[in-house]
Amino acid sequence: MKKIFLTVTLAALFAISACDSGVKELEIESDVYHETMDKLSEIIVHDIFSPPVASRIYAYPSIAMYEVLAKNDAGYQSLAGQLTELSEIPDPKEEVSYDLAALQAFIKIGTALIFSEADMDAYRDELYKELGKGVNSDFFEASVAYGDEVAAHILQWADGDMYKQTRTYPKFTVTNDPTRWQPTPPGYFEAIEPHWTQIRPFAIDSASQFTPERPTAFDMDKNSTFYKEVMEVYETAVNLTQEQKEIASFWDCNPYVMNVTGHVMAATKKITPGGHWIGIVKIACRKAETNPMQTAEAYALTSVALADGFISCWDEKFRSNLIRPETVINKYIDEEWLPLLQTPPFPEYTSGHSVISNAAAVALTSIFGDNFSFRDDTEEKYGLSVRDFDSFIDASEEAAISRLYGGIHYMPAIENGVTQGRKLGNFVVDKLELRNEALSQNEE
Repeated sequence: MKKIFLTVTLAALFAISACDSGVKELEIESDVYHETMDKLSEIIVHDIFSPPVASRIYAYPSIAMYEVLAKNDAGYQSLAGQLTELSEIPDPKEEVSYDLAALQAFIKIGTALIFSEADMDAYRDELYKELGKGVNSDFFEASVAYGDEVAAHILQWADGDMYKQTRTYPKFTVTNDPTRWQPTPPGYFEAIEPHWTQIRPFAIDSASQFTPERPTAFDMDKNSTFYKEVMEVYETAVNLTQEQKEIASFWDCNPYVMNVTGHVMAATKKITPGGHWIGIVKIACRKAETNPMQTAEAYALTSVALADGFISCWDEKFRSNLIRPETVINKYIDEEWLPLLQTPPFPEYTSGHSVISNAAAVALTSIFGDNFSFRDDTEEKYGLSVRDFDSFIDASEEAAISRLYGGIHYMPAIENGVTQGRKLGNFVVDKLELRNEALSQNEE
């Protein structure tokens, strides 16, 4: 396993004050939280969680981390009573490191929500071996125990969100209706998470709160609006510039791409759309040099916007149940045509990238400001180049239009998805009060 902390001095990772029996103080730097989030993302990719499920996996650990640190910072307030059915986490029963407890709560919950638990356990063991050096063992263990107590509290809350129940619901039924979604090549996978609308929202009032306007009615008459939308996808795809191809690939974020050569099929795993935006949170935090509390705030707010964005978008996808461009173009226009990107296995309207990217961009803008430029290297590990953006909204708009370049969405799904995502993002930002501005301990 990679030795994460050997290249950095312990002093850069945590500060301690000495006493005879080991220190009873442990302040963990933000980079440890970023590394731990990266580890969670790595496992999400390995375990091939779908985009909606991945958003849930990011949300609960991030909220727990925030709640623990806010418990010890008068400048911030709990999300209990603000997020649906979340009650206040317990107080520690003895002296603890809130930083370590927050980290433990994050790791404990993340481990409970993934498949590859041993990988996270190994990461934790190596990390704690370093963090525990010179620290009073009873103090360290009490801090971990408090993190476990908070994790149990959050996991009990998570158990009530209908996720487990929806695992037993019937699969989505595909009909012969020519206007409705059908599985697409090369894998012809069944629809992903058709019951995600049943998942309890985090901050929004209901899955249908931000229902967009109706998609264009299916009509293949050459004078119809729908036909023109189909041809826009087709003509854009056959005339792509190199820049447009790079944009489409950069924002693909398909967790499971089937590569077919003759009779040979191989899969490529990549980060989810939500995971890409979680990566942008790290980039923004590092540029802004946020402290642990501010870092937890950014992850918590963004993960809630992402999770609710998927709930809202999936509610519409399986209501409108609109057929994908690939199916229409192959049937009516060009049977040999293939989109640049592999069509994801769920209905077309609205665009998930458009909704969740704009919701996340609004959340991040509320923290870091309107003109926060950054270099996005999130996809570099997957063989893609870095891209520069003038703002989070700039990035979210590129993510949205990338779906036209990729050949997998009509423009109304993109444009109305942007509107849907921004409305949702603004609602989340306006509703959730994280900071006690007058009391903030983190004001410069």
